[in-house]
Amino acid sequence: MSRKHKNADDVFDRRLFIAAGVGGVVWAGLVARLFQLQYLERERYQRLAAANHIKLVMAPPERGQILDRFGRPLASQRQAGRVTVIPEQLSDPVATLAQISRLIELPDARAQRILDDIRNARRRNAAFLPVIVAQELTYEDFSRMQVHAAEMPGVDVQMASTRSYPRGRDFAHVLGYVARASAEDLERLTEGLGPEDRRTYQEMFRHPDMRTGRQGMERFAEDWLRGRPGRRRVVANAHGRPLWEPEQDPRQAAVPGKDLYVTIDAELQRIAIERFEGESGAAVLMEVATGDILAMVSTPAFDPNSFVNGISGADYALLRDDPRAPLYPRAHGGVYPPGSTFKMVVATAALEAGVVKPSDRVRCPGHYRFGNRTWHCWKRGGHGSMDMHEGIKQSCDVYFYEIARRTGVRKIAEVSHRFGFGEAFVLGMTGGRAGLVPDPDWKQRVRGEPWFEGETLNFGIGQGQLGTTPLQLALMTARIASGGAALRPRMIGLGPETNDATLDGPLDAAIMEIQKRGMYGVTSEGGGTAVRSGDLGLGGPRMAGKTGTAQVRRITAAERAAGRVRGGDDIARELRDHALFVGYAPHNDPKYAVSVIVEHGEGGSRTAAPVARDIMAAALRLDSGRTPKYQQQAATGTSPDGDPA
Repeated sequence: MSRKHKNADDVFDRRLFIAAGVGGVVWAGLVARLFQLQYLERERYQRLAAANHIKLVMAPPERGQILDRFGRPLASQRQAGRVTVIPEQLSDPVATLAQISRLIELPDARAQRILDDIRNARRRNAAFLPVIVAQELTYEDFSRMQVHAAEMPGVDVQMASTRSYPRGRDFAHVLGYVARASAEDLERLTEGLGPEDRRTYQEMFRHPDMRTGRQGMERFAEDWLRGRPGRRRVVANAHGRPLWEPEQDPRQAAVPGKDLYVTIDAELQRIAIERFEGESGAAVLMEVATGDILAMVSTPAFDPNSFVNGISGADYALLRDDPRAPLYPRAHGGVYPPGSTFKMVVATAALEAGVVKPSDRVRCPGHYRFGNRTWHCWKRGGHGSMDMHEGIKQSCDVYFYEIARRTGVRKIAEVSHRFGFGEAFVLGMTGGRAGLVPDPDWKQRVRGEPWFEGETLNFGIGQGQLGTTPLQLALMTARIASGGAALRPRMIGLGPETNDATLDGPLDAAIMEIQKRGMYGVTSEGGGTAVRSGDLGLGGPRMAGKTGTAQVRRITAAERAAGRVRGGDDIARELRDHALFVGYAPHNDPKYAVSVIVEHGEGGSRTAAPVARDIMAAALRLDSGRTPKYQQQAATGTSPDGDPA
């Protein structure tokens, strides 16, 4: 072999050796790197890989139920079909919504609002939160969307939890309703929280499953009912669509809200509503011994289910502009002159002041002269000679003009407050009002005018500036029926404290007995203004009570002179007087007190008393001695659901 060939072979061998060495080093590096990735850093990369397809998402808490005294649901959760989109996963929101609209009904106005919500979510860095497209899907729409959802990245179709009011309008003004949290709600609900908790709760309230109480007990007991948010792990595909849920960490689970029990009996509530037969008005039924509210009716009412997923502007306008005011909480927020149902308060004040004895008589000729004015009795020809018993039984205005004048406005006002007038009771609701107990100080402060003694005469028959609620009238009646015992009204059997005051101002039992005898005369003695309403049809128990008529318009001098006060079909309905009745039963062992107002019903004996009679009869008929479910906790040491307390 020539020298030239030998040198070429040596060069080739060296190059091959170098190449093999470099290749070996590379392969050794690759093997070492693979060893590092596969073994030394395996757990780290497993965590990173999991993070790419396992997402932590907000888990809103299940809202607590609201139940009646026997555990019947008044507000609960139910499942309904829903479509949502995740803004950060949508490449073309307009095209996605167009695709959805070909599968289910999606009006243009609704689509535009969804696009606005998507833009707002992106602007506030919340594009990871779902935006609701459609709710309450029919079975057909839900099935159709599920079939095609895989074709639309960022679209989710699922059964979701939503608030439900199974008894509709029956409890609208007691429970209120829930709705999506507004900006104002978010500010109110997160006030006082630290930065981290504030962010968490803001994220929670923006979740499509979350609602917050807007009125009634739903708002008052928000903290009690809401629960605490959590997090859940979800496995998602490359498009971010949830596929399945791995094992969850119980420490991150949402804590459900607590159930709330009210003292109301749902069956009695329904009976009371039906008895109004479409009339506008209110009724309150109370247990005399405890102050528990068994029925609280405001009619007409609205359906709170309409508000859960957002009510349209047109539908809300129909409610707002309805002349019968279905949004108005009459039972605890409606303020009315009490009329003659107030006369027991005036009689109590007169007896306490010592200006009259029960046997003192006042002659009623049908009118009462004071100064240069004449006040009239409802009975044109007069009642003749009246003592206190007859004055209450026959509701003689002239008798009460006289004893009110003798007693004076300040004493009547003072006793009124002890009966609960002028006090706003929360009872776990919103919208309650205190009404007004007028006196000289109030008039001077508000109107800059002195009090005239003639105003005391109007005060004496429950008219003038005096304003009361049906709830207050039921409280007054319960205090009389109990002989003046201390009383604290209550409508939450198990739930947050309301801090309502106890009415414990002294009321003399002997004076209360005089009022009770007069009220028994109203319904059970000849000449009583509601003598046909005392018999409850139960073969024994009778109801005692007092009628009232709250004047809506001023009666003209011409009507007085002609001896014919216009009413009924002669005047517009909105000008007719309100009809009132308060009562308790059984008359000899009072268990329940009731107040009823029928707006523009004119005569208390004709329209309000029969309603009260039927509500009271139903209460006694249904009284089976059953213990309210929430009292089982105290009696047995268990929760109302049977778990250890």
